[in-house]
Amino acid sequence: MKALLYLLFVLCTITSVFSQSGINRFLTPSDTLHTPRRNALVITEASVIGLSLVGLNQLWYADYEKSKLHTLNDNDEWLQMDKFGHVFSSYQVGRAGAELLHWSGVRKKDQLLYGATLGFGFLTVVEVFDGYSKEWGFSWGDMISNAGGTGLYVGQELLWKEQRITLKYSFHQTKYASQRPDKLGEGLLEEILKDYNGQTYWLSANVHSFLKNEKIPKWLNVAFGYGAEGMLTGNSETEDLSFLNQNRKRQYYLSLDVDLSRIKTNSHFLKSVFSVLNVIKVPFPTLEFTDKNGLKFHTIYF
Repeated sequence: MKALLYLLFVLCTITSVFSQSGINRFLTPSDTLHTPRRNALVITEASVIGLSLVGLNQLWYADYEKSKLHTLNDNDEWLQMDKFGHVFSSYQVGRAGAELLHWSGVRKKDQLLYGATLGFGFLTVVEVFDGYSKEWGFSWGDMISNAGGTGLYVGQELLWKEQRITLKYSFHQTKYASQRPDKLGEGLLEEILKDYNGQTYWLSANVHSFLKNEKIPKWLNVAFGYGAEGMLTGNSETEDLSFLNQNRKRQYYLSLDVDLSRIKTNSHFLKSVFSVLNVIKVPFPTLEFTDKNGLKFHTIYF
């Protein structure tokens, strides 16, 4: 959940930077190193990250008792939905970091070295914060997930020089949040961040980039999703008898999607908007499979 919160903060910052200027020329990526852009970007990112870490420490950790650095094995909690959140956040923040360096005219190698690793670096610091909090702990599972998200972005750039497979997110409200609002959120905004039952993470693969068939729209994707529901606690075992009857299950999805970054437009403002919105899976008819209920068809799934 914290990983999604960090991602939303970064995306809102990027959107704000882009929307402050209506000049298409300003948003056009530089062909060569644009030193003023790069310097302004580095200063802005350092300031935003620094302030967000200070704010996070005060708003999130200040009310909890400190401890010595310790680890926590939480790999079996929430049916790994929290781990998918870390993969997604690391990938998307890294993607944003690399694209902003590209806008500044930074060479490709440095985009991957300093931009694509932004999410991994930021989330590593947060993981250290967890390690010094008695309430949580440093999770190697989270670190592996963070590395996985960064690796997915960097690996595709090295292999294909493009993102043929993107990570996306969708959410729908569930009945579970009202049963435990303190843990799963109260109201839509909190539930988007906290209710793992309503979250779905997608691997969205671009069909045209793999098949190279001109008859296939360049924006058309096939998406494979993972979700889970029936979760009121982190795992199925709890000392609280009111949460014993949990019908926890994994969900797998197959659907279509749109890669907004591949929609052709000469407007760099629209390209910037599409890049930000491309974190969200576009609703489409969807097949769902669970080991308990078999196949289920959704006319529209989000």
